[in-house]
Amino acid sequence: MNMQQTTPLPLTEQRNPLSQELDRLPTLEMLRLINRQDAQVPLAVAEVLPQIAQAVELIVQGLAAGHRLFYMGAGTSGRLGVLDASELLPTFSFPADRAIALIAGGPQALTRPIEAAEDDPEQGRRDLQSHGFAAGDVLVGLAASGRTPYVLGGLAYAREVGAASIAVVCSPHSPMAQMASVAIEVLTGPEVITGSTRMKAGTAQKLVLNMLSTASMVRLGKVYGNLMVDVRPTNQKLRERAVRIVTAATGLSGQEAARLLEEAGGEVKVAVVMGLADVDAAEARRRLQAASGHVRGALYS
Repeated sequence: MNMQQTTPLPLTEQRNPLSQELDRLPTLEMLRLINRQDAQVPLAVAEVLPQIAQAVELIVQGLAAGHRLFYMGAGTSGRLGVLDASELLPTFSFPADRAIALIAGGPQALTRPIEAAEDDPEQGRRDLQSHGFAAGDVLVGLAASGRTPYVLGGLAYAREVGAASIAVVCSPHSPMAQMASVAIEVLTGPEVITGSTRMKAGTAQKLVLNMLSTASMVRLGKVYGNLMVDVRPTNQKLRERAVRIVTAATGLSGQEAARLLEEAGGEVKVAVVMGLADVDAAEARRRLQAASGHVRGALYS
């Protein structure tokens, strides 16, 4: 009882005075209120761009050295981590075994709430241990409140093994923020529905994760200009996109771009270097390897 009286309520659990009469509003007015609240989210993210940049540097440093990126969260936060990790392979050809997402309760928690699983800090530690998490790897811990025991256990283990960690939270001065190497505190305020952190807090975490992974992949040479030159053309839509990417990057016709892609074995980045440097596939691959996968470097190697 005393703990409940003295422990401050997380910002994300407080009641929003602007939505206290939400259930009495006409539908359109309700939506306008939600929309006005949602509009605050990118402004809150803008306030923490320096911290996001620091986190990107940590991620790039670890991945460039051959280490792995881990995501850890519970509920909505955990599902957002799984989403971000799963999209790195098709978008950037980043190996699935180097972007690992852990959610409290395991894979079944993706579609079925297992709320009690988040209360076990030792499970967070065990989940990282089961994947051989070690110094050099980078952990992104996600929790709107910044207090989730499962994630705190993971952050504590990261500190023990000397690994870098990042906390993405939506409440100030949280235990997670204090424990992480870099704290990203996106203060989105109380939710329209009290405590429903799938709303503004979830949107904020999605925006931050977009930035962390996208900027890291750009820094690692997965993008040329604004073109995803490491995309995997595994279906018709992506094959058509691959042709458009090679065309946009080289100025060649669609027919020529398709020919280069065929000679490159479907590797978009190789086809781009072939077209820009007027070399064959083997030489393009050699140049890319020498330039650590960066197209611009490959053009001058």
